[in-house]
Amino acid sequence: MQAPKTRKDPRKPVDRRMVLLVAGAILAAAIGAGAFLLLRDASGGTTDVATAMEEAGCTYREVDAGAPGIHIANPDARPKEWTTDPPTNGPHYVTPAIFNMYDEPIQLARGLHNLEHGGIAIYYGRDVPEEQVDAIARFYREDPVALLVAPLPRLGNRIALTAWTAPIEGEEGEPKGHLAFCTRFDENAFATFRDELRFKGPERFPPEALQPGS
Repeated sequence: MQAPKTRKDPRKPVDRRMVLLVAGAILAAAIGAGAFLLLRDASGGTTDVATAMEEAGCTYREVDAGAPGIHIANPDARPKEWTTDPPTNGPHYVTPAIFNMYDEPIQLARGLHNLEHGGIAIYYGRDVPEEQVDAIARFYREDPVALLVAPLPRLGNRIALTAWTAPIEGEEGEPKGHLAFCTRFDENAFATFRDELRFKGPERFPPEALQPGS
């Protein structure tokens, strides 16, 4: 009697080195894609403002904006038309504040005029830690165009970011006031707010007209 013949497996043996190479390539691609997304998000402009603020533990809201171009005679006034505090739209003093970072509070009716021109105003309360104020100062110095930073003692431990936007002819959307509150500085959230909302005021001024000292 002949011994039974061994059945040969028609499949080719698996090349373990090839499997490892393919798996490594997939892993590297995944890591690279993840790193790209992280870097893109960190640079601002790829995550919308609401999401960036939520991820940073901040609050954010938009309000319908009042008509631009309404001036008041008293820079210390608080018009009843202001629907947010600090103000993000509505009547404002005829002369804006000089774009800068201030050590003392500014008149909010002046700062609101800066928002109408497409600026961003950041205010911080009396209880915001010094290291957080220093972080805001570094953020300001990195890109100060159209930025206004000043203390607003009654905010306590909060930092407020404000903007006023309106579409130009041909754009969709409605005029809006934008207000975010944070209890700490967050690079991505602040950069996203700045990059998404700056230069979009009801009165469009070019960046060169919104330089520090102007």
